[in-house]
Amino acid sequence: MPSFFSNKKLIVLLTSLIVLIALISYSLKEGTRATWTEQFVQDVVGGFQYVVNVPARYVAGFFENVSDIENAYKENKRLKENLTNYASVEQENRDLTSQNKELKAQLGMKNDPSLSEYTKYSATLISRSYDQWNQLLTLDKGKVNGIKNGMPVITSGKRLVGSVTKVGNFTSKVSLISDDQNVNQISAMIEPKNGDTIYGMIEGYNQNKGTLLFGKIPIKAKVKKGQTVTTSGLSGKYSKGLVIGTVTSVSTDQYGLTKAAQIKPAADLNHLNYVLVIEKKKQVGGKGN
Repeated sequence: MPSFFSNKKLIVLLTSLIVLIALISYSLKEGTRATWTEQFVQDVVGGFQYVVNVPARYVAGFFENVSDIENAYKENKRLKENLTNYASVEQENRDLTSQNKELKAQLGMKNDPSLSEYTKYSATLISRSYDQWNQLLTLDKGKVNGIKNGMPVITSGKRLVGSVTKVGNFTSKVSLISDDQNVNQISAMIEPKNGDTIYGMIEGYNQNKGTLLFGKIPIKAKVKKGQTVTTSGLSGKYSKGLVIGTVTSVSTDQYGLTKAAQIKPAADLNHLNYVLVIEKKKQVGGKGN
């Protein structure tokens, strides 16, 4: 105990606290006019309160900022999730719109007067391998649906896709016009507004350009960019009048004997979902193309 009272620093601290408390009590006394003593006490108390309050406000503000940052992070995360969901819904909406457009086009094909001479079978693409992307695809219709080998396959506007090459009971394989096995089997023609019909053959497909090669065109034929190329019906593989594509460029062979043209396919061969398999109706009392 004697060591406690002998500690001068502690005694000074206690004395300072007692004086401070006394000054505070004195400053709280009622009075309309402050004396110099009251002003001194008020200044001392105010300074002490400032020294204590400023760090306290800083600490409180720091934790408040941390809380705001955390809330902002959570809000940003929620907005990103909503944005992802929106993008997914938007893509789904585009897909549904595209499918709806294709189904309407297919319905239009079923009722197309220009196809009245054909028996029509609606089909949906169910398989297409990457390594044979430009050659084959599989449809959901087969023998039980009336599908036969050799039937042409088209999209809206009588745009040629290819032909059926293998038929199962419930599915069928289609060889595309871009398939190398199909070349030299598609007789084609251009019917200009003025002049004679121009005949030739589809002889190949350029994968890099995405164009068909329309060859064996007579050297004197006036083939122009933008002209429509259709099946001629001369080879017996396809009926006359199915749209193959549009001329994009014309050149002469190295010997100067014939011309060749690059043809952009009319059907979008990279985006096929719904197609029409057609068969020319047998004409009573005559023979069709």
